[in-house]
Amino acid sequence: MQNIQRVCDFLKQCKVYYLATEEENQPRVRPFGTVNIFEDKLYIQTGKVKNVYKQMKANPKIEICGLCGDKWIRVDAEAVEDDSLAAGESMLSAYPELQNRYKADDGNTVVFYLKGATASIYSQTGAPEVIQF
Repeated sequence: MQNIQRVCDFLKQCKVYYLATEEENQPRVRPFGTVNIFEDKLYIQTGKVKNVYKQMKANPKIEICGLCGDKWIRVDAEAVEDDSLAAGESMLSAYPELQNRYKADDGNTVVFYLKGATASIYSQTGAPEVIQF
């Protein structure tokens, strides 16, 4: 759990991180800002109407990259959809500013947890800190 918390805290400090997916052999990257721990798993959130959702369903392999100060993180993982109401509610409780656009049971809100993840935190001065969860 400590490893997941370290990654979650780092991504929150970044405020914005970038999520990469693939669509027809073309990389697709976009800014994200949601990250939450629920039932000892690291979650991200999006909407089912977005292309990113369709891309993660077609190919669940993703990569996340974020910068905070003089350190950056890269996380590669499999995005696994969790359609439980509790997981969606947990995410929206962590991000109340999203509640005017999303509801856990609106048919659009979707959360994914990261499975088989490897996070590497890099700096200019030392070896990367590698975290697996």
